[in-house]
Amino acid sequence: MTIEYTDENISMSENTKLDRVNKSDIDTILVSIFQSSYDGIYVADSDGVGVMVNSAYSRITGVESQELLGKNMMTVVKEGLVSESVTIKVLEEKTAQTIIQTVRGKELLVTGNPVFDLNGKITYVVTNVRDISDLNYMKTELLHSKRLTEQYIYEIEELKKRELIHMHLDGIIGQSQEIMKVFHLARKVAKVNSTVLILGESGVGKEVIVNYLHQESDRANKPLIKVNCGAIPKHLLESELFGYEKGAFTGADSQGKPGLFEQADGGTIFLDEIGDMPIDLQVKLLRVLQEFEIMRVGGRKSFKIDVRVISATHMNLEEMVDKNDFRRDLYYRLNIVPIKVPPLRERIADIVPLAFYFLNKTNKKNKLNKRFHHEIIHFFEEYRWPGNIRELENLIERLVVTTDNEEIEMQDLPASMLQGKPRKKTETGKLKEIIANVERKLIKEQMEKSKTTRQAAKELGISQSALVKKMQKLGF
Repeated sequence: MTIEYTDENISMSENTKLDRVNKSDIDTILVSIFQSSYDGIYVADSDGVGVMVNSAYSRITGVESQELLGKNMMTVVKEGLVSESVTIKVLEEKTAQTIIQTVRGKELLVTGNPVFDLNGKITYVVTNVRDISDLNYMKTELLHSKRLTEQYIYEIEELKKRELIHMHLDGIIGQSQEIMKVFHLARKVAKVNSTVLILGESGVGKEVIVNYLHQESDRANKPLIKVNCGAIPKHLLESELFGYEKGAFTGADSQGKPGLFEQADGGTIFLDEIGDMPIDLQVKLLRVLQEFEIMRVGGRKSFKIDVRVISATHMNLEEMVDKNDFRRDLYYRLNIVPIKVPPLRERIADIVPLAFYFLNKTNKKNKLNKRFHHEIIHFFEEYRWPGNIRELENLIERLVVTTDNEEIEMQDLPASMLQGKPRKKTETGKLKEIIANVERKLIKEQMEKSKTTRQAAKELGISQSALVKKMQKLGF
């Protein structure tokens, strides 16, 4: 291997000139750097033939240099020494590539970078290898769901292409298709003044949608007033919403008091748990929505307000309407644009990113460095989360501050969670799981005997490429 040295491809300090250093010294320096790298490095020429391998590569992979040098990577793949070649991918795509590669049963994070000559042709491909076999939860996420937690996003360039929605509003992160649809609708609705009804179970993050609607609207610089209709005593709710004049009732402020609708003038008012609003007060709210006028308790004249109304509930308002527990005309007025927020058990792709977000948030808050055992990640995805995001956040904070060890394990979970029913699986799902477990057991036993994927594939009666794909799918 011959390398030409020029001022353009070698960086030195100001006190060092190329003509003061002879070529043999530079060779010695570069080879020393190459061999002292902690990461494994493999270099191939423009034909994909191995020309250099450092000792770290052999340490990490267990492959000796003589097994690679002088061999084309296509041949190395066919022999089953590696599952696939990043060198070939780089030569085909002419850009840097990152893959997960299996070498003798060990999984590696492999990045290949092309080296171009002055004419723009690839002269060498430099491959950097890292052992990630110990990072079980990262490996699982990468192979099964193509999700990556915040700690490892910088590691995988390919995930940058993925369309993710990161809504950092009250600690909510979403990337599932289900929540993307919700935010896509909310983005469109935010720019208009239509009344919005947000539906969903308790703890799914309905208030996050409200924050988003307000922040993306033209009213973002105006007040956002939030009212929990179920938390205010019924006899006080009217005066809280619409305000009162002086002397309106015993104990009233002598100067009177503006209501929450007045305080939200020009902005947005959020009526949470709208299903708890008394029937008699629903009539007055309907008039506000129709005329956008309010009258204080004890007042004699009404006045105009400019406010956008968003309401939310976990109740089934249609059933309440049928039972005459909620006014039909008010329901239609509130339900101009309904936004249904799915429960966390229907947003499986969001569970792990949320879990790591809350873990990092709690670690930072308490100056700790707790981490998850990989079994916890699997459990989180199978658990039904009846309390949704709120339950997940509270659980993680409890685990971080109460566990003794740095790693949070299954035994640290509350007994009630471990005894709970997992997410229901279809019969087809059960059958697939049984088959996968059998395949996983057979492959593991054969790999321990054969050592190479090529030999194992031969013993199992399938092709080497089919075996590698199965191993990746099954999480080896």
